[in-house]
This record gives sequence, structure tokens and C-alpha cells, in this order.
Amino acid sequence: MTLSDALKGLRIGFAMTGSFCTFGSCFAQAEILTEYGADLIPIMSENASSVSTRFGTAEENLEKLRKITGKDVITTISAAEPIGPKGLTDIMVVAPCTSNTAAKLAASITDTPVTMAVKSHLRSGKPVVLAIASNDSLMGSAKNLGELFNRKNYYFVPMVQDDWINKPASLVAEFSMLPQAIEAAMKGIQLRPIIYHEHRK
Repeated sequence: MTLSDALKGLRIGFAMTGSFCTFGSCFAQAEILTEYGADLIPIMSENASSVSTRFGTAEENLEKLRKITGKDVITTISAAEPIGPKGLTDIMVVAPCTSNTAAKLAASITDTPVTMAVKSHLRSGKPVVLAIASNDSLMGSAKNLGELFNRKNYYFVPMVQDDWINKPASLVAEFSMLPQAIEAAMKGIQLRPIIYHEHRK
């Protein structure tokens, strides 16, 4: 089965949190997933949907995700809650996933649209793929990632130490591997190696 065959018709919750510098990479992957024929349900945390930065205004980012997916973006906890009960998703992707969101997921805290979407989706034991983007992944956040590495139904997009000299604790997902990570997660497989020392050629 080709990657296109594996993703065609797959209902993917596509949740974005506030690592704004990686939004461009995440939007590009959302477009690729739709080109493969996946059906994306867009979700944004409060920060992702309301904060304007040099990487785009809040309105621009919301509109970009809406155009890519063809759906209104879920931006509230109440709107995210029905995802599980209504069986709307086959897999949930959090891209980018900040250290703040990873910590909340590790502690089962549900206080944002994204963490609610993940919790609601997990009620049926379906897979969740995290695309980490954090400057302190190998410091204070390491324990949370370790917890999630060992948590059933969680999978990771392989990560890279994006600047191991100047930011030695930073890890960022290799976003180009998101489609492959989704395909693997649907089979119950974690892509390895999970951490690279430099970007793949």
C-alpha cells in the first residue's frame, strides 16, 4: 500500500499550538495531507488562534488553516469536546506541539481546545501523533516527553536537535516526516530513530 492509499479518506484531527515559528512547516504538511486525500478537522489552541506575531496575524493563520482544510477552525473547548463522542477522527495530530501542551497531555490536563480534542479522541483508544517544537525538550520538558513516550496511543514525529550548539536542549519535529508518522501510527508503529542529531538529507 502506498502512502497515498494509506492516507486517502483518513479523518485527521489537525491541531496547532503556539510554536509560531513552525507554523509555515505545519501549514505545508496540512496541504500535503489534503493532497493525499485525507480529511482534516482543524483545531487551534487559544494562543495559536488569537496571537499575532511576525509569522502572521491571528486572522491570517486562522484563514490559512480554514482554506487548507475547507472547514471552520475549532477554537473552543466546547467545540472540541464532541470529537470523541461523535467519532469524528481516526487519528489526532498536534503539529506543532509545544512543551506546554506536552506537559498538559502528560498530566491529563484538559484546559485548551487542543488538549480537549486529544482527550476526546483518546476515549476510543485511537492514535495521537505529536510533532514537538520546544527549546527546552531536553531540559525541564524531558520528563513530560518521557512520560508520553511510554503512554499508550501516543506516537511522535521523529525530532531533530535543530541547533545543538546554541540551543542544546531544543528539539523540533522533522515536519516533512508527518505523513509517514501518521501512516505508521495507524499501524501501531513508532518511527525510529525518534531523535536525530541533524536534519535528514
